[in-house]
Amino acid sequence: MLMPDNASPSPGTETTLVRAPGDLLAGVGEKSRSMLLEVGSMFWFVIHTIGETLDRMRRGRVPFRAASFFRYTERAGVGSVPLVAMVSFFLGLTMALLTGYQLERFGTERLVPGLVAISFTRELGPLLTGIMLAARIGASYTAELGTMQVSEEVEAIEAMGIGPLRFLVAPRLLALFALTPCLSVISSVAAIFASALISRAYFNIAFIYFQDLVLHSLLIRDIVTGVLKSFMFGLLIGAIACYRGLTVKGGAAGVGNATTSSVVTAITVVIGFDTLFNIVYIVFFP
Repeated sequence: MLMPDNASPSPGTETTLVRAPGDLLAGVGEKSRSMLLEVGSMFWFVIHTIGETLDRMRRGRVPFRAASFFRYTERAGVGSVPLVAMVSFFLGLTMALLTGYQLERFGTERLVPGLVAISFTRELGPLLTGIMLAARIGASYTAELGTMQVSEEVEAIEAMGIGPLRFLVAPRLLALFALTPCLSVISSVAAIFASALISRAYFNIAFIYFQDLVLHSLLIRDIVTGVLKSFMFGLLIGAIACYRGLTVKGGAAGVGNATTSSVVTAITVVIGFDTLFNIVYIVFFP
């Protein structure tokens, strides 16, 4: 039955609200604008941090304490070695086992060493390291700086004439930037070692022969690609974590929301940047 135009629906009647196309486009545009503003703010955040640090060094002064830098490197580097190595080891086992059984049907199980070595050195090693650092270290940085922001410790540091960016952000950023490639190498080595065990146990590939296959398959460009990715992942994770921490609003609840947002954003950005890097690399360096 058709309802007249001026009739109002009864309380039990379900109504469907259809948004106009203009409202939908406006919403998409607003989200895009907010995202671009966020990216721009984060970019200038990194630029100002580097500028403060270089300005301090130009004056012949130490930008931050060496003890704080080494404390962050110990947390980000040494503290992350067991987690990175263990996850990469088990993933290397799984990858070698599954790919080996498929390749064995065609008599090409000797491709397993090169497959695992190239995959982890060029792709999975840096990517896994970035994801684990974003979850472990990025969340820690955001929570620390967010708590300092909420408790007005950052304002107290500024009142003392100390630049908060070079004092709080620079050592954290530099620690992740320097240690991420090292952890990426550990990830690749752990995965290759795991695949060597699987190759010896299930596919009768001796360790010496496995080593020759790996060295024959790997190229310098594969190693360089993984290292370059790792440097950029460390910089992105550190920048996102510190930026989220210093822009916290809303007390303790704001710190929790910022920490969650930091981890999700960092992992998404790492995966997105990895995809973009691979596309550009394949197009310009086939």
